[in-house]
Amino acid sequence: QVQLVESGGGLVQPGGSLRLSCAASGSIFSIYAMGWYRQAPGKQRELVATIINGGSTNYADSVKGRFTISRDNTKNTVYLQMNGLKPEDTAVYYCNVEATIAAKLIPYDYWGQGTQVTVSS
Repeated sequence: QVQLVESGGGLVQPGGSLRLSCAASGSIFSIYAMGWYRQAPGKQRELVATIINGGSTNYADSVKGRFTISRDNTKNTVYLQMNGLKPEDTAVYYCNVEATIAAKLIPYDYWGQGTQVTVSS
């Protein structure tokens, strides 16, 4: 199994910054992709940013130019640097890891428990 530990959420004023971290541990054989999703009240969970093992990144249009996803392969950790935060960024942010474990032949998605980000004045 894979365990994901998220940290870095909190309450900030509009225009502020936060950095989210997600560390993966467990019986990991290989990680293919890591990413962040978010779910605001009354909304469906949506993709924020992803990064694959080759380094390519993908961002939601709403966060391009403000958020940056990065990865530290030595620590199996993915980060999300969030700058210029807006009230509409308020949501629970979930870490996602696509990985294979010893007991599986096909990559599987694993999810963190979520961390609250609140942007309010």
